[in-house]
Amino acid sequence: MTPLELLAPARDAAIGRTAIDCGADAVYIGAPAFGARAAATNSISDIASLAGYAHRYGARIYVTMNTLLLDNELEDARRTVWELYDAGADALIVQDMAYLMMDLPPIALHASTQCDIRTPQKAAALATAGMGRVVLARELTPAQIAEVAATGVPVEVFIHGARCVSYSGDCQMGYVATGRSANRGECPQMCRLPFELVDARGRTLAPRRHYLSLSDMSTPDIAALAHAGATSFKIEGRLKDARYVANAVAWYSARLDALVASEPSRWCRASYGRAVPGFVPDIDKAFFRRPNGGGREATLGSPKDIGRPIGKVTAPFNARRRSFRYAGEALANGDGLGFFAADGTFTGFRLNRAAAGEAFPAGAVEGLAPGMEIYRNSDKEFADTLAKAVPERFLRVDFILERAGEGTVRLAARCCCAEYSETVVMTTDTARTPQKEGRRRLLGRLGGSGYELGMVDDKLDDSAFVPASALADLRRRVLAGLDDALIAAHRREVPAPRRLAADAFSGIELTYHDNVANALAAEFYTAHGADVRERALEAGARPDGEKRVMQTRYCIRRELGACLKTPQGAALPPELFLRDDAGRRYRLAFDCRRCGMDIFSSL
Repeated sequence: MTPLELLAPARDAAIGRTAIDCGADAVYIGAPAFGARAAATNSISDIASLAGYAHRYGARIYVTMNTLLLDNELEDARRTVWELYDAGADALIVQDMAYLMMDLPPIALHASTQCDIRTPQKAAALATAGMGRVVLARELTPAQIAEVAATGVPVEVFIHGARCVSYSGDCQMGYVATGRSANRGECPQMCRLPFELVDARGRTLAPRRHYLSLSDMSTPDIAALAHAGATSFKIEGRLKDARYVANAVAWYSARLDALVASEPSRWCRASYGRAVPGFVPDIDKAFFRRPNGGGREATLGSPKDIGRPIGKVTAPFNARRRSFRYAGEALANGDGLGFFAADGTFTGFRLNRAAAGEAFPAGAVEGLAPGMEIYRNSDKEFADTLAKAVPERFLRVDFILERAGEGTVRLAARCCCAEYSETVVMTTDTARTPQKEGRRRLLGRLGGSGYELGMVDDKLDDSAFVPASALADLRRRVLAGLDDALIAAHRREVPAPRRLAADAFSGIELTYHDNVANALAAEFYTAHGADVRERALEAGARPDGEKRVMQTRYCIRRELGACLKTPQGAALPPELFLRDDAGRRYRLAFDCRRCGMDIFSSL
């Protein structure tokens, strides 16, 4: 059977444990440094603690070290890898090819989505270079995923969360504008900013909107991805809180369970245990950027989570009553609401209370007019339910109770891939009443242990009297030993062999788009035939003139209904530019052959 993995994000070790308890088969978490979310770093000791917890369930811990490395960081990065290996990390998620040239422990390397993996050829090259898994670009279709999987490389795909408008790893827009680089863990989120759409002469063609802010992705049916050959299903969100992670993981875990149940001879889960989240997950109530402001794919009106429409205003804000009237779903005290004002901007506010179609905001709300749609982007009752929930994950344990010899009793516990037993000296008297049912009940008292009772094979005589305190103490010791045995039985992923041909990149010229930021990465490419013409911008490369700073599958023309392949394309001039609030202009180039768009800036 093929194991299928639900991969969850963790801002810290506590959230990582929550993810595992809610059903994650693996967790990805930031290293102390060199991760693509600089605001989500973790200590080695915290990662070690999380790895120990995960390995009890056969779950894995992947550590993100997916930034570009500068020359003066190479040694620190190498030392960190060794520390993470000693801490029990199962694999590293990396972008920089320097790791393939370092003296590293036998730890698996996964090629991050920052490697911009769009083709079977690139995936296969990375696999033969030593990457044990490739994390594909979010833009790929199931058919394209199948082409990559056909090469034999293990495939990880995103199923939920934020989308970059640019192909990941090939966005220099933020670095050019602000000096903060997505490839260095400090993305300034240029795509979430407002822009004006202007012509070559600077005349405004469309108002200030969030033209590059894409809606989030969600994949309720992951069967197509599994049939395409993906085996790891990734939830985005290493900056999200525990409630978001718990809800998303529990929701997708249930769907993955259903998929496995539909073809049990083909698939299984990649970890052990039964997850009990303690609440009913609802992915529709998680943070989610929906298309808005007239956008089909983009969040033109607001780059935030505007929520679901829950009703309409029937009477505007009444200053005397400090309320407005609406018709729609029932609201709860503390809900987060919002609306699009007449000028297209989104205004959010907190609700103090609601009763009989009347809503009382925490403060004055201007701009509300009858007929306007009201959205709820924070469901207080659901949030409270998540906050109070105590997720648990249970492992089935089977016990064998038997005599090990004259005057001794042996208790063995079996779970998944591990077994542990202890033998103790214990004199058993003859009881007047049957004892087996009482011993079974005592062995089944597993509260707080993380185990649930499976089978009890009690081979002692029904009349054998075993003191309850002695049997309870033996059970506790055996389960503690079983914990250690489960962790010891965990096997880390074996690093992929390195089989890349010496001429694999022969004739290829690398530019700043290929993110070569240090001497080791340059050596990797040149050793296999490439010509490194330009280093990464972050390493000091400063190409002259206008250069591409973003490549997208998204197209503003298509979004605005002016695709050049249609008669409506004439509604906008051939040359289009985006202008930000600082007055910077970015030229847009439309590639109709691949149905995408490039963004250029003068460097």
